[in-house]
Amino acid sequence: MSTKDFVEKDYYKVLGVPKDATEAEIKKAYRKLAREFHPDANKGDAKAEERFKEISEANDILGDPKKRKEYDEARALFGNGGFRAGPGAGGGSFNFDLGDLFGGAQGGAGGGGGFGGGLGDVFGGLFNRGGTGTGTGTRTQPRRGQDLESEVTLSFTEAVDGATVPIRLSSQAPCKACSGTGDKNGTPRVCPTCVGTGQVSRGTGGGFSLTDPCVDCKGRGLIAQDPCDVCKGSGRAKSSRTMQVRIPAGVFDGQRIRLRGKGAAGERGGPAGDLYVVVHVDSHPVFGRRDDNLTVTVPVTFVEAALGGEVKVPTLGGPPVTLKLPAGTPNGRTMRARGKGALRKDGSRGDLLVTVEVVVPKDLDDKARDALEAYREATADHDPRAELFQAAKGA
Repeated sequence: MSTKDFVEKDYYKVLGVPKDATEAEIKKAYRKLAREFHPDANKGDAKAEERFKEISEANDILGDPKKRKEYDEARALFGNGGFRAGPGAGGGSFNFDLGDLFGGAQGGAGGGGGFGGGLGDVFGGLFNRGGTGTGTGTRTQPRRGQDLESEVTLSFTEAVDGATVPIRLSSQAPCKACSGTGDKNGTPRVCPTCVGTGQVSRGTGGGFSLTDPCVDCKGRGLIAQDPCDVCKGSGRAKSSRTMQVRIPAGVFDGQRIRLRGKGAAGERGGPAGDLYVVVHVDSHPVFGRRDDNLTVTVPVTFVEAALGGEVKVPTLGGPPVTLKLPAGTPNGRTMRARGKGALRKDGSRGDLLVTVEVVVPKDLDDKARDALEAYREATADHDPRAELFQAAKGA
C-alpha cells in the first residue's frame, strides 16, 4: 500500500463505523460486512469480491490498535490536507524541514519540533525532504511478510469444543535456490534508482515529498546481476507448507480468526505476516446453536405434556440428562439444562435449551381411541377457543 493510499483511504467509512468506535463495534461491523460480501456467498461477483478486499484491508488496520493509532495520526496530519502551503506560498516559499518537525527522523536534532519524537517513530522513513528524486541517507528497512488467508470447515462438534486442524498454505518466501538474494552467485548489486534504499520519493508540493517502493527493484534495494532461474531475480519464490492450527472452542460459522506471525515470512529480518482463518461450520442433525447455548427439540406425547413426567434429553458428546416435565406443559415450551451448552473462553459452558414438541399419533388402536373419546366427553364443556373469539369481538 502506498503512503498516499494510507492517508487518503477512509477505513472508518469502509466499515461504516464512527472514528471513535470501540474495538467491539469495529469487530461487529467487520463480521456483518464480511458475511454479506464474502466470495463464497457471491460467486462470480467481481464487485462483491473487491468490496470484500476493501473490508478486509480496513479491518486489518482498524482491528489492530497499533496500526489504528498510526493511521489516525497520519490522517490527522496529512489526510485532510494538513500542512499545505497557504495563499501565496506557491513556488517554494513554504519550505520547512520535516526532519526537524519529526524530532530528528531525518538526521536533525533529536527531540526537536515539539512532537517528542513520537511521530518520527510513526512515520519512520515514509517522508523525505525535497521534491522529486530518490531518497537519500536511508537504509533499506526490513519488510513485514504478507498476510495470508485460508479457510477451514469444521464439524458442529469441533466448532463447539475446539479442534486442531491441518492447513496447507502457499505464500512467497525467501528463494532457497539463491538464499533470497535473487542472484545466482549471491552477489546482487545496489539498485541505481533508489541507491539501495528500496524507496523513491515523489514531490507533492509544499516543500515535502512522500516515498513509495522503488519500481525497479520492487522495494528490495538490490538488483540481481545474474538473475536466479527460480525466482527470476526477485529473491522470493512460492513456498508451500502444512501447519497445524488450533481453532478455539466456541467459534461460529463465518468467524475470521487471526493468528499473529503465522503468515508469509518477512524480508531482510522483518517480521512474518499474520494468518487469517475463515471458519465454516457444518450443521448438526439434532442440535442447533444460539450464542453460547445449544438448542434441541424433544418430542413428547400428549399424556406426558398433560400429566407431566420425566423425559430423557440427549446432549452433545455426553450422557443424556433427565428433565422434569410439569403437568400441563404447552407445545413449544423451552426448558434449560444448565452447563450442557458450548464451551466458553473462560472454560465454563453455556446451557442446553430444550424445546418441547407435542407429538400427535397418526394411528390409534381401539383401546386408545376409546380412551380419547371418553376424554373428549369429559372435557366437552371446555372450549379452548372461547377467549380467542371473545377478544376478537372486543377489538
